[in-house]
Amino acid sequence: MCGFVCLYRPQGLKEQDLPMVEKMNEIIAHRGPDDYGVYSDSKAILGFRRLSINDLANGHQPYAYDKGRLNIVFNGEIYNYRELRKDLQELGYEFVTDSEVEVIGAAYTQYGKKYVDYLRGMYAIVIRDEENDTLFACRDIFGIKPLYYTEDSDGLMLTSESKAFLFSDRNMGKVNKDGLQHYLTYQFVPEPHTIYSDVMLLEPGCTLTKVGDGETKIERYFKIELKPQENDKTAMMKEIREVMEDSVRVHLTSDVPVGSFLSGGIDSTIVVALAKQHKPDIKTFTVGFEVEGYSEINLAEESAAALGVSSYKRIVTAKEYMDAFPKLVWHLDGPMADPSAVPIYFIAEEARKQVTVVLSGEGADEMFGGYTIYRESESLKMWNHVPNGLKKMFLAFSKLIPEHVKGKSFIERGCTPVEERYFGNANIFKEVQKPLILPFYNDNIKPQQITKPFYDEAKALGLDGVGKMQYIDFNTWLTGDILVKSDRMTMAHCLELRVPFLDKEVLKVASKLGRYDKIGGHTTKSLLRETFADILPDPVTMRRKLGYPVPIRVWLKNEMYDWAKDIINRSECPEYINKAEALKLLENHRAGIEDESRKIWVILSFLVWYEQVMEIVKKR
Repeated sequence: MCGFVCLYRPQGLKEQDLPMVEKMNEIIAHRGPDDYGVYSDSKAILGFRRLSINDLANGHQPYAYDKGRLNIVFNGEIYNYRELRKDLQELGYEFVTDSEVEVIGAAYTQYGKKYVDYLRGMYAIVIRDEENDTLFACRDIFGIKPLYYTEDSDGLMLTSESKAFLFSDRNMGKVNKDGLQHYLTYQFVPEPHTIYSDVMLLEPGCTLTKVGDGETKIERYFKIELKPQENDKTAMMKEIREVMEDSVRVHLTSDVPVGSFLSGGIDSTIVVALAKQHKPDIKTFTVGFEVEGYSEINLAEESAAALGVSSYKRIVTAKEYMDAFPKLVWHLDGPMADPSAVPIYFIAEEARKQVTVVLSGEGADEMFGGYTIYRESESLKMWNHVPNGLKKMFLAFSKLIPEHVKGKSFIERGCTPVEERYFGNANIFKEVQKPLILPFYNDNIKPQQITKPFYDEAKALGLDGVGKMQYIDFNTWLTGDILVKSDRMTMAHCLELRVPFLDKEVLKVASKLGRYDKIGGHTTKSLLRETFADILPDPVTMRRKLGYPVPIRVWLKNEMYDWAKDIINRSECPEYINKAEALKLLENHRAGIEDESRKIWVILSFLVWYEQVMEIVKKR
């Protein structure tokens, strides 16, 4: 896992470009402390920071392939690169290293743009072909690895973290107001947009091509599809078992020490149980808090003991949380207000003391139907028999019921189509609340604008309510939240995180799961649980999802109250956040009138990010 900065000026480089790219490259040095490299020609510069994982001696980048005909920077891992290497050797290609990046060069030479179809892994790749004056980039099918870009009439820039652009010659720092409005719903800015007006993310499963002064072309080479079908249960369990065993096996490939995160849930426990078959001495790491009900440490230690693996823990205090928060926001690379990013930051710090690579269970919920809310359609079944006209009457009546009165939410959810109410796992601010917080609130910007294209695709795929929610999460929550915090919080400590559930071969199997393969038996991930019941500790098999619970609800009333109030009071962005309303939320939360902790966290994350960015902009 590494980082890169690339600049391409079709009209030719400027004198200051090389030192500028070198400075930008320094900003992402945490992504690659082991090596540094820069390539330049008359129009392009590729800068690279390396975290050495495979072929430690020969993986220097930018990598000059075929005597410099191609120059390549690559962030991630290609898990089938040895198989690809063998296939290419049979076609006459010769190799001088055992590195993935050399295989990428050969595959691009053989297959052109289509080489991405042969890759199995997590990656963001940029290839410079000076001879044909081309810059080609691609991102993996799940969006595990980031790839940001910005373009104007003077050229194109790409990087692994958008903060690097703040140190370029571009006029950066302008807030994307539409993105900020969506952020209040999702707790992140949905891709392909970012919090910056002029910065975009290359979407998962897409390529970017620029040839000379020609138009920059974004093309999709892969789209996740769910194809539920009737399955033979025994046969499907066999497929799940085999594909997960294979995925964990290839994800263990490394020339440096590999460990695993271990929470109290099923996902990471499956990963550890399978990894132990190949690496009996694998070390596991978990994190928790000294607040009752907010720690998985005991559960994780029970699982580790049952599996016979070592367990290392980290307990985080409120003070540590507050002290680290500015660093976290900086490394998150934009406002992303998931409180569970913080424990990942600390567990990564602990793990890096002993290993360079960790496995984790991210993606299992999207793949196998793991979120509790996916069972919502079961609890709302009675509404399927209520005429639409009557539903409208019930919905109108529900508006008269005070918030948090029992039954109000049940009526609202039952009488509102899933397309209009489900925006993914986070739905922080309701639309009626946004004008109070955002001085610039635009009534034409609605969260449905983000999800509608995906609901249209889900409808074309014939998905039911569970499948629709799953599809929305694949295309929003997974890329905007789960993978952002996983990548940024581990890379903050020079630690590579791998996610065996997010594998193209696993997707081929999981995409076939039917409704009750996912939410059968009054639980979630039904078939996944049953498949691995024989190797999991008994308590884990039926344990509900926990997901790094964080006690901000408790802390914001006590230890964090003054700290949060100070962040809001010192903020200087009245055009973006209504300070008086933010303080009112904090006071209501402290008084116990309502749990406003997630809303407060969304505001705090933005304010701290904005403060950091403005400090940089003012110094330019």
